[in-house]
Amino acid sequence: MDFSLTDEQQLLLESLDELMERYCTEAYLKKCDEAHEWPQEFTDALMENGFGLLGIPEEYGGTPVDTTTLMLVSERICKNGAPIYVYGSVCSLVDMIEYGSEEQKAQCFEEVAAGRPGFVLGFTEPGAGSDSSALASTYQRRDGKVYLNGNKSFMTNACNSKYMLCVARNADDDPDDPKNRSRFSMWWVPMDSPGITVEPLEKIGWNMGNTCELHMENVELEEKDLVGVEGNGFMQAMVNFEVERLLACAQSLGAAECAFEDAVLYATQRIQFGKPIGKNQLIQEHITNMYAKIETMRGLVYKCAWMIDQGQSVQIDSAVCKLYCARAACEVIDTALQVMGGIGYTKDCRISRLWRDQRVYRIGAGTDEIMIHIAGRAIQKKFAAKA
Repeated sequence: MDFSLTDEQQLLLESLDELMERYCTEAYLKKCDEAHEWPQEFTDALMENGFGLLGIPEEYGGTPVDTTTLMLVSERICKNGAPIYVYGSVCSLVDMIEYGSEEQKAQCFEEVAAGRPGFVLGFTEPGAGSDSSALASTYQRRDGKVYLNGNKSFMTNACNSKYMLCVARNADDDPDDPKNRSRFSMWWVPMDSPGITVEPLEKIGWNMGNTCELHMENVELEEKDLVGVEGNGFMQAMVNFEVERLLACAQSLGAAECAFEDAVLYATQRIQFGKPIGKNQLIQEHITNMYAKIETMRGLVYKCAWMIDQGQSVQIDSAVCKLYCARAACEVIDTALQVMGGIGYTKDCRISRLWRDQRVYRIGAGTDEIMIHIAGRAIQKKFAAKA
């Protein structure tokens, strides 16, 4: 495995750095964070400069790139201080590319081209988080129409999305029948449909993006609004899940690098007892431990991206990568805040924002506990096969 950057990748990242220097300064991000506003100017700039559709086929206006390049760009966006949720929806668009009708694709990519989310994913529910089989939203056919009922939760960017990709089970299926536990279907739902109500949630972090609860009461659809194959919605949602999970790892790596560099620079400049605090061995220990964790994160992320590009299974590697990176980034950012001292705890210091935003990555895209379950079970299965 050779993780050195190609000339094309290097130029791409340099171009991204220049773009972010112009359109994504820390002052701008601080303003958006405090006002709980979407950084539209930055997302518009990403789209206008070709970053918004990296990894998307040319026929949909995108630029095909490998997974490694996509992760490098995601890492760099976060290393420069921006939150990944202003960019990360590109991975979920694969669901629409693979399974959407031509009309659905046209509607989705019209939104993307305008710098808005292509859709919000309606999967998680109040009673169905890690346990997707507990999903309770239903659809039912009556008088030539389809009606959706149920509740969705933790929906990122539901307030500024025009469409929802909603996962629901057939109300006529017996929920106690084991064969129906993962039998769901996807529906393409306009968010302004009668019967939909959206309630924003107050969160600790992620202030630039909204997270919402959504309620559906007899939301009327047509048969043409089915996405893909009926009953295959769960597998369709999983088609690009490994890449989406790896995106969270690249985000964690970038955020950790951002906090680390700020803290090390501060340690070389902050004078206490007549010398920079970086001259003290305890601060040097903090810096060394942070560096080691970041390099371990980098190795896991780059290796996993390389494996995906090689067509190899990453069931174990992606789960371990997600588990380690989510935890290690929290530790690095917390240590960076410690090095910064009191200034790190103020809103004038971006480490405080990184510290708030990072904690959710031990929950979203698969909790620590679920990652341990996935990896632990799969690792044992490999050894059992050798017995």
